[in-house]
Amino acid sequence: MSEEQKSHKNEKVGPVVSTKMQKTIVVQTSRRVPHPLYRRIVTKHKKFYAHDEEGTARVGDIVRIVECRPLSKLKRWRLEEVVRRSVLAGAPKPADLDVKV
Repeated sequence: MSEEQKSHKNEKVGPVVSTKMQKTIVVQTSRRVPHPLYRRIVTKHKKFYAHDEEGTARVGDIVRIVECRPLSKLKRWRLEEVVRRSVLAGAPKPADLDVKV
């Protein structure tokens, strides 16, 4: 096969909205669908709980998650890769700066 093996598992891409749990991130995906009656395009959002073993994802990062076996009551996805880092994730904390308050 080629270098990049194509997986048949379902995958989604979206921003991380929460990292407050241990080894778990919350990824919000959005899709644009027409309203069933009025045919106007509406944006629908859904949150997915994903397993992040190393804790590499930060809030605001764009990540790719893939479907896996159930890991807990809500977790059925795992982090595949961080597609794009958030600008805020790389910002230093105020405690790390040499600023006297």
